[in-house]
Amino acid sequence: MPYDAPDKTLTSDIESAASSVDLSKTPVNPTGADGQGCHSGAAQMRAAAEAAGKSEILDQYAADYPVGPHDKPQGMCPAFGSLRVGLRMRRTATILSGSACCVYGLTFTSHFYGARRSVGYVPFNSETLVTGKLYEDIRDAVHEIADPERYDAVIVTNLCVPTASGIPLQMLPKEINGVRIVGIDVPGFGVPTHAEAKDVLAGAMLKYARTEVEAGPVQAPVGGVSDKPTITLLGEMFPADPVGIGMMLAPMGLAAGPVVPTREWRELYSALDCAAVAAIHPFYTASCREFTAAGRPIVGSAPIGHDGTAMWLDSIGEACGIAKDKVAASKNAFLPAIAEALSGAQIKGRVTLSGYEGSELIVARLLIESGAEVPYVGTACPKTKWSDPDRDWLESHGVQVNYRASLEEDLAAVREFTPDLAIGTTPVVQKAKELGIPGLYFTNLISARPLMGPAGAGQLGQIVNAAIANKGRFDKMKEFFEGVGTGDHAGIWEDVPEDKPDFRLRNAKARERATAARSADKVEGAVGC
Repeated sequence: MPYDAPDKTLTSDIESAASSVDLSKTPVNPTGADGQGCHSGAAQMRAAAEAAGKSEILDQYAADYPVGPHDKPQGMCPAFGSLRVGLRMRRTATILSGSACCVYGLTFTSHFYGARRSVGYVPFNSETLVTGKLYEDIRDAVHEIADPERYDAVIVTNLCVPTASGIPLQMLPKEINGVRIVGIDVPGFGVPTHAEAKDVLAGAMLKYARTEVEAGPVQAPVGGVSDKPTITLLGEMFPADPVGIGMMLAPMGLAAGPVVPTREWRELYSALDCAAVAAIHPFYTASCREFTAAGRPIVGSAPIGHDGTAMWLDSIGEACGIAKDKVAASKNAFLPAIAEALSGAQIKGRVTLSGYEGSELIVARLLIESGAEVPYVGTACPKTKWSDPDRDWLESHGVQVNYRASLEEDLAAVREFTPDLAIGTTPVVQKAKELGIPGLYFTNLISARPLMGPAGAGQLGQIVNAAIANKGRFDKMKEFFEGVGTGDHAGIWEDVPEDKPDFRLRNAKARERATAARSADKVEGAVGC
């Protein structure tokens, strides 16, 4: 891949972009007069989006991020994932187009998680939505913000209502004053989880960068070009892990490349200019498609634990054509240290594991190699061929692996297996503690720490053993609060609340009638659109 100092970007060609859009499809309001998309339901929103010309992108999402055997897992708005990726990139501006309530919630959550920059917002009402004025407002906002002194790229994201209305972000110019414009649709009815929304944006940026590379020389990364073949790391991870992976690759004559999603635009060129891609998070389907188009082999799993590291190093060596003696040198240098770290932090207990980050399977492998009994792993992400090595290993160790796990299934696993520790999402941890079982929140307490190499092997055992040791405290609290009641019986009462089942039944039937009436109205409205 040639590097050169000048920044060679794509030429803006609005007419070419417009030619791919069926302008006979007038934007529609998928929700009636009020324009409040959150109340419409996924089926109606999707039908409106297809009617407005978004069938192709929704079909691509359905292929990239398949649901099933369940509809979709419960979780936060998926657009949070792509929003967070953009906000963590240097010299990158972000603009959202969606309902005000959605934008407020997303920006609030992004700042809660440490974002330190503003988020652009293009508001709309029913008139601007159905007349196409919203697209013009977005185009004006992009032109206003595209300052090459401040930005390398501007990310524009359609949320549910603009996507359902067919707002054509692909008609935006590809660049303005040398600033790249990347438009994506991230509807809640098309992208199942926020983890996969990260891939939506990462894949879109890789596609853009790959096209730039094919067009001619591009800027070298700020840190320069590696003098060794590199391994691009796919999926967010703790900052120390890429360093540890680089140390394991060094005896093989390789180096750790950028982590995708990247932190700046020029890292995308380095990510594409690699010897192989390590799908640490195996659900980045759109990104993998771009690496495949660039001719880069993709290796699943991760250097996790003793067995996982040995298998991963073999796979990397095979993908990159590395001599077996060099692969053996890396194994001999690191596997004994990993085994020692594992033996020094053995876990004694049963652990159930669930989450939505995409690294649940490799964490389960590390738990098992640390001595834990892990009967169940639930992940909100889908099954892909790049997760097969981990799934096969886990199932051979008696683990039930559940893709696209629902909250109800994760809770059922906690009740069925009565673990000594439940690692999971916030509601799973809450339910476990109600049952007197210690719990750890996966995102903040497990995935936000080293997992690879000797450092990861030792740390996980320490935190898990400390949590399991708290069982006695939960038993005392459960005993103390025994009998206070739950639900509508909770609290202190002069008299015991009296159940009124007939009243409950009448109200349930009334709610059913009201729901049926609303559904009929929506069907009639959809036909009218």
